[in-house]
Amino acid sequence: MKEFHCGSLVPGCDWHTRADEEAEIMRRAVEHMRETHGETIIRETMIEAIRSRIEKPRDAA
Repeated sequence: MKEFHCGSLVPGCDWHTRADEEAEIMRRAVEHMRETHGETIIRETMIEAIRSRIEKPRDAA
């Protein structure tokens, strides 16, 4: 299990997601960036920024 917290990229945003596959987290995060933050173009730098902030859940053993 892995997770992404949007607030680590966009200060003040409480949105987060968890999934087993990094690809699913990326899909959800890109969708969130488009719908919530109005990003119309998702550049490689944003993909890299999201990917670098994907981590194991803090409450995972």
